[in-house]
Amino acid sequence: MGFFTRGNVADKIEMTQDMGCNIVQRVPYDQIRLGSQLIVYQGQAAVFFRDGKSLDTFGPGRHTLTTANLPLITGLMQKVTHYVFGADTIFPAVIYFVAVREFPQEGWGTRQPIAMQTPGIGLGWLLIGAHGTFGFEVSDPKLVVDTFVGGDKDTLDLNAVKTRLVNAIVQAGTDWLAEVNPGNLMKAQAMLDEMATAIKIKAKPQFEAMGMNLKNITIGGLSPLETSADKLRAMGLLDAGMYERMYAMDAIRDASKGGGGGGTAGMGFGMGAGMGAGQMMAGVFGGAQQPQPQQAAPTPTAVASGSKQWPDIMGVTEAAEYMGVEVEDVVSLCDSGQLKAKKIGSKYRISKTAIDEFMKS
Repeated sequence: MGFFTRGNVADKIEMTQDMGCNIVQRVPYDQIRLGSQLIVYQGQAAVFFRDGKSLDTFGPGRHTLTTANLPLITGLMQKVTHYVFGADTIFPAVIYFVAVREFPQEGWGTRQPIAMQTPGIGLGWLLIGAHGTFGFEVSDPKLVVDTFVGGDKDTLDLNAVKTRLVNAIVQAGTDWLAEVNPGNLMKAQAMLDEMATAIKIKAKPQFEAMGMNLKNITIGGLSPLETSADKLRAMGLLDAGMYERMYAMDAIRDASKGGGGGGTAGMGFGMGAGMGAGQMMAGVFGGAQQPQPQQAAPTPTAVASGSKQWPDIMGVTEAAEYMGVEVEDVVSLCDSGQLKAKKIGSKYRISKTAIDEFMKS
């Protein structure tokens, strides 16, 4: 195909050059002669565009342009002027060639973190990132031209549409995680094939609305991102009460480490904070009228009173309930070595005897 100044009348129209990364490319003619030859190669479609919308479309092959195979153009232009199909048989129109082949694999990745619920672990949410590859093709050339070109562009390249395609993929992945809720990253990693299949199904309507077809998708992996109370609250995943509670717990934990002064005063307060954290939280966030003065730590007998039988070996949740404190306090005591515990993997196991000895000390 040669390049001509717009305004030239086309007698033969074809796109012989490689379109490369272009999905759509306009030919440099805006006047077409009836009887002209239109040649469309494999992997292409030709779309005639006029007055703000796409009209007639041609697939691969050699086409002689006539009023018979240009019904929409003919109908439109006959209403506008009798000149168009008079003796000159010349009519104005824009022609776009659209690549309908499958495009090579493209990389995708999350620009914003995806939130996955982790009930009973940390803050109850984990922010993760995802990445992989996907392949697509144009399924509706007319719709692509209407959606992305609109008659005011000469070309449409891959980068111009990739963001919208990736957003559809990420949204589908987010919806799947919310529905399936694997519960932790390890389980989610084991479900990548299932996740990819779900994304392909869920993203299909969004791709079709753009005239595209998602041919395939792979997920390279999921990676944990920094998860904080601030980030979760900004995403609307942490209510104000929990947010304030976390900050209060941070203050108690800082105080238990000696605050800013260090020395025996800080150590003494830290011990009291550790033992009374449960009561303090209940007073601040549980609806108590006034915080109660710090009291001596309850004895194991008092805490364990009732019909519940406590196991000889406990996890941090059971230990916190047994001691009458928060789980975070138990973890802090284990981390500091004040409470004897055995760490297996990422979890602590604490004997009831060790807790009783600590509570008596």
